[in-house]
Amino acid sequence: MAPIRRLPYGISDFKQLRRDNFYFVDKTRYIPVMEDTDNFLFLIRPRRFGKSIFLSMLRAYYDINERDNFQKLFADLWIADHPTPEQGKYQVLYFDYSQIGGTSDELEHNFEEYCCNILDFFARDYAPFYPEGFLDGVLSRKKYRNKFTFIHESARRTGAQLYLIIDEYDNFTNTVLNEEGEAIYHALTHANGFYRDIFKQYKPTFSRILMMGVSPVTMDDLTSGFNIASNISMRPEFNMMLGFSEDDVRAMIRYYQAMGRLEGYTEEALIEEMKPWYDGYCFSRTSLTRDPKMFNCDMVLYYLNRVMQTGRSPREMIDPNTRTDYAKMRKLIQLDTLDNYRRGIIHHIAENGYVIGRLQESFDASRLVDRENFISLLFYYGMLTIGGVEGARLRLTIPNNNVRRQYYDWLLREYQGIARIDISHLNDVYDGAALRGEWRPMLEALADAYRETTSVRQLIEGERNLQGFMNAYLSFNPYYLVAPEVELNHGYCDFFLMPDFIHYPMVAHSYILELKYLKADATEAEAQKQWAEAVDQIRSYAEGPRVRQLIGSTQLHLLILQIRGHEPLRMEKVE
Repeated sequence: MAPIRRLPYGISDFKQLRRDNFYFVDKTRYIPVMEDTDNFLFLIRPRRFGKSIFLSMLRAYYDINERDNFQKLFADLWIADHPTPEQGKYQVLYFDYSQIGGTSDELEHNFEEYCCNILDFFARDYAPFYPEGFLDGVLSRKKYRNKFTFIHESARRTGAQLYLIIDEYDNFTNTVLNEEGEAIYHALTHANGFYRDIFKQYKPTFSRILMMGVSPVTMDDLTSGFNIASNISMRPEFNMMLGFSEDDVRAMIRYYQAMGRLEGYTEEALIEEMKPWYDGYCFSRTSLTRDPKMFNCDMVLYYLNRVMQTGRSPREMIDPNTRTDYAKMRKLIQLDTLDNYRRGIIHHIAENGYVIGRLQESFDASRLVDRENFISLLFYYGMLTIGGVEGARLRLTIPNNNVRRQYYDWLLREYQGIARIDISHLNDVYDGAALRGEWRPMLEALADAYRETTSVRQLIEGERNLQGFMNAYLSFNPYYLVAPEVELNHGYCDFFLMPDFIHYPMVAHSYILELKYLKADATEAEAQKQWAEAVDQIRSYAEGPRVRQLIGSTQLHLLILQIRGHEPLRMEKVE
């Protein structure tokens, strides 16, 4: 029996993955598609979406030094039976700009040093293809520009074909934009900035170029509108090139089940738990009706890794290793310094789950604050995805619970900055609600927090905004999968607090919560009418056959919270 393939969580080196028997989701069928598109390509995808392993695979495929290892490296993959004439044809220069860091004062030196080292390694790898003296010619030159020019001229004279691959092309420039502001960033990427200057040399030197990153901002600033490469980020033929489809995930599950590594878990149970958290991405308007939605591959591997190591799904569904990514994202879109206009967009998305807009393929850093550009940046960072079409524009939606949690976390931070709530007390009331059915202290704590926040600053007005506030605070409750607007018995309840039995089997109580909002000047008669309607609604929800399946053996409580203005008017349990 063949040894079990190891789960490739955290692995981004294709040759290591193949050498050490890791599981690989085959994306090689996209190789001829890319070759038929253009010679100079540029692709944006969110972080942790499989960019690095894909580029590493391409490097192994095209590298002339790996030509004789093709069958060994690509055996049992699609491309092994469909090789292209380009296979093993190129000398590959591979940069990973995430390796470059430092302050703005250090950055040029660090960039110079990193690139010089990479060019020296390139010269050593491909010296046999050049006349004697080539290696010494590269090593003896001390500056990156001089080394690069020497390689360019040597390749031209020998007829060598060069392929440039850049991973995380925007990593350190985004860091500069985050940490040191637009002025320093502008100096780096405009006029005679050193980073802009090197891009002028690329196109004449290389037969093919492929660059990947997470944002179009740097590329637009560097090249005045992508004149260095074709942007394929929203092309339908590449919609599924990165990430995992549901079929990919199911095939992986079935493999590890057959190997005895997922005992006690059915395929459907694993998909049902992962899908709301990791699925939901679409990168092309055309693909809405053609392709399935895509999973974040890092999250899937994180989840399965925990299940196989511990025998249970992870207590925290979001990979802790992504916290740094989300911190960087918050800085780049300047969530800590939002103007009211952009703050309104974030609130609208968090409270409604979508925004209507157009996606911009490129824009410079100075225009990040423009509405369509700001929405586009959220899309490129994976905080929005294409969910539908609204006339000439797109309905851009929150893709999954993982991302929804990031919005609620931002809202919670903002609310806490206005009127801090005692988190220890909130934990106490959540304990009481989940374990002992003490629902009133939980609702009182939430209503008090809402009143304190809105009475200080009118951020929240209206029922949708009340729901956004409750989403933020209820998402902090560890015992439940907080599902806003779940369809129950042909209607949509405001909140269904579904017990998380996998992580907290001791939960004894579950809740359907209906929120009702009245304007501050609403009459008592209006309040009574609204309350009666809410009672009928929540009783109808509870009668749905799906409810009993979701609550298990817990006791279900039907709760209504009525708010007038920013004051709680009435909160009761409906029998």
